[in-house]
Amino acid sequence: MEHMEQKTGNDTKEQQLAMRVSGVSIFVNVALSLFKLLAGIIAHSGAMISDAIHSASDVVSTVVVIIGVCMSNKKSDKEHQYGHERLECVSSILLAGLLMLTGVGIGISGIEKIIAGTSGEDLLTPGVLALVAAVVSLVVKEWMFWYTRAAAKKINSGALMADAWHHRSDALSSVGAFVGILGARLGYPILDPIASVVICLFIGKAAIDIFKDAVDKMVDHSCDEATTSHMRQVILEVPGVERIDVLRTRLFGSRMYVDIEIAAEDSIPLNEAHAIAEKVHHAIENHFEEVKHCMVHVNPVSEVWK
Repeated sequence: MEHMEQKTGNDTKEQQLAMRVSGVSIFVNVALSLFKLLAGIIAHSGAMISDAIHSASDVVSTVVVIIGVCMSNKKSDKEHQYGHERLECVSSILLAGLLMLTGVGIGISGIEKIIAGTSGEDLLTPGVLALVAAVVSLVVKEWMFWYTRAAAKKINSGALMADAWHHRSDALSSVGAFVGILGARLGYPILDPIASVVICLFIGKAAIDIFKDAVDKMVDHSCDEATTSHMRQVILEVPGVERIDVLRTRLFGSRMYVDIEIAAEDSIPLNEAHAIAEKVHHAIENHFEEVKHCMVHVNPVSEVWK
């Protein structure tokens, strides 16, 4: 016999949280971009103007997150009976691409400045306001990273996590701008482009990690070993379960699908076997909030599973 049920979860609250975080992100990025652009122009800092453009690009990434979260939370329909969660993975892949392009752009700009600096080209010394703007940007963007990251973990959103790392890339960019501006004011302008190249590598690593996570969720990658082991422990604690014959898991966007085959005593009546399967089902859902769909099949314990 089989017990099968699909868990809908509390998608509305998750979507509301994502929308609230994205709204804060857009407001902060617009305000910060305008502040940094003004500071860059007044203080004659090319690095700060570039950093302002980088912050402005985060608005685009946040819009992508909003679209992805809204589409992934659409209810199942006749054409998509298992839901739309994988659309969030598409958003994560797009954000990973934007993040990689941002990193490459920063790296290329840094290399060009290193070449220009070694060829004897003079650079304008930026004012103190640019230095202040870099510090403000670093603090604000690092706070946005932790704020968005916490929300992403709470609702298990890959797209929101990607946006959090976009905030971190902006914070790293501000570090580079700070080092470059400070170095220029101390007489070492070459520090600016060198820092940019190092930042480029960090951003590239984050983009690759986000891309890999999104692809894993799109190709039915199984859950990690720790999660699977925990599931086995939970199942075996259910009264009436003699052994686990099969336990298969797969990621479906931000959700998990679980297929279970357990063994029970041959002589128990059908309604008792059904009750055991139902207890296993509820135990999995209660311990793992990410599970959307769980199927439990009961085999007679005398049957040797191969």
